[in-house]
Amino acid sequence: MKGRLIALHSGPPGMAALVVDGRLEDLLVDAPEDGAPRIEEIHRVRVRRVMAKQGAALVKLAGGGDGYLREAPEVAEGDLVLAEVTGFAEDGKAAPMTGRRLHRGRLAILTPLSPGVNVARGVKDRAERERLAGIGADALGDSGTGLILRSAASGADAEAITEEAARLLAREAELAAGGPPGRLLSAPDVAALGLREWDAENVIGEPDAFDRLGLWEEIERIRGARAPLERGAWMAVEPTAALIAIDVNTGADTAPDAAARANLAAAADLPRQLRLRGLGGQVVVDFAPMRKADRKAVEVVLTRALAADPVRTTLAGWTPLGHLELIRKRERRPVAPLLKDV
Repeated sequence: MKGRLIALHSGPPGMAALVVDGRLEDLLVDAPEDGAPRIEEIHRVRVRRVMAKQGAALVKLAGGGDGYLREAPEVAEGDLVLAEVTGFAEDGKAAPMTGRRLHRGRLAILTPLSPGVNVARGVKDRAERERLAGIGADALGDSGTGLILRSAASGADAEAITEEAARLLAREAELAAGGPPGRLLSAPDVAALGLREWDAENVIGEPDAFDRLGLWEEIERIRGARAPLERGAWMAVEPTAALIAIDVNTGADTAPDAAARANLAAAADLPRQLRLRGLGGQVVVDFAPMRKADRKAVEVVLTRALAADPVRTTLAGWTPLGHLELIRKRERRPVAPLLKDV
């Protein structure tokens, strides 16, 4: 099936899948309601301890959990502040949070603590950038906040952009009005998140959507480590407590160029595999044996694949043992544990 489409599964657990030309490109899985802070939630929290040298503070959530607050304004112990959850909290650790909260829409992002209008770099046409900047400035008025016009806003009607900006401004005004500690804004569920973040021609929400699109086989593979590549090659994607270990294997392919072919295929598919599995942090890749002269080709393919990936990832370089290291932002909870009952 050609084109881009979104498939929704009501669950449990709820799932949203982005399918491009028949291949599963992204997968969102709802986490259980276990009380753990979720990414994009906004809380009013109490400052427990200021860590001035780190530009951070330890905060207490109303539900009893802890948060590690970065980018906090001038705060003092005991203050109540607004904070957004930016990552999932690993067992025994504080939830990552930021004092620079955002309100995200499909067309625009409101930046309450960063005044001004910015247009996404993905909008290349100069006239369109100027049009969007003007719409954004009019929508903000004298609110004193900021607005980012997303790539999805390119070509959108001024009325649609203005209406979305008004909703985001109203949400911020409600949060900033003050009140007791607690969760003030819930995180979007996976259906809302997928519809907001993914550009697609069609949305399929029928109960058998995943069956008709043949997604269950790929989802089953996500539960395990092995990801197939071409000609019988494969890579193992294995999260550990310290890092994500990737091992590339040629399988039964004994051709002279088997290693080079497997390594390039792995580099091209690695961001997708990490995205589907919801994995981030330190990533170490053990490619099939290759000459140092062949590393550049692998880097080029991997860099191109990462450019199309929405999760910020940095190539850290090659180790003395010939492994490639990456640092990938932890934006999601690992998917495999969420699929255990599927």
